Amino acid sequence: MPGWLGALVEESFFVGCGSHEKRRKNEKNIFCLGCCTSICPHCVPAHPSHPLLQVRRYVYNDVVRLDDLEKLIDCSFVQPYTINSAKVVFLKPRPQSRPSKVSGNTCLTCDRILQEPFHFCSLSCKVDHVLLQGEDLSSILFRFEESELAFSHFENLRMDNSDPLDDDDDDDDDDGQITGSAVLERPMQSKVGSPRKGAPHRSPLS
Repeated sequence: MPGWLGALVEESFFVGCGSHEKRRKNEKNIFCLGCCTSICPHCVPAHPSHPLLQVRRYVYNDVVRLDDLEKLIDCSFVQPYTINSAKVVFLKPRPQSRPSKVSGNTCLTCDRILQEPFHFCSLSCKVDHVLLQGEDLSSILFRFEESELAFSHFENLRMDNSDPLDDDDDDDDDDGQITGSAVLERPMQSKVGSPRKGAPHRSPLS
């Protein structure tokens, strides 16, 4: 697994930045693919040429715009949502208050209820499934241009961190679907683990 991918799905976001404790709104909501770590907006000048990924927050969980993630990895069959006109996917599986008792389509990794025909509730679940199947992650990784993930390409990222996708007041329904403004998207027509953008290549940061 490339270092940036392992760090992205394990890193903690929206915690205070130790380097900028005296600065207001210093929560870490950016992931540096070059350093494989989370940073706050005040840290950006120290990463002038590094590819960066903006992480957002929805119902107390980390999400990333689908358009941004698709520059790095094949996200087909990961259930996306449309929140405030932005398509996003969860980085990690959301906690479940109780095991699902409903038969039907569920995440192949964590058993969370999904709508047909999605197979994964988060990016982490898809990565774990590929590894458990003994497949090479290079089959779902894309070679990306660092310029496509430059800080200047971020949309509406404010230094005060005041650009949430939606209020964090919503909670999950009993069936595992998100309430509020989240809308499910139709899946991309491809096989699990099959790249959508032609032959993928290993990330230069692996």
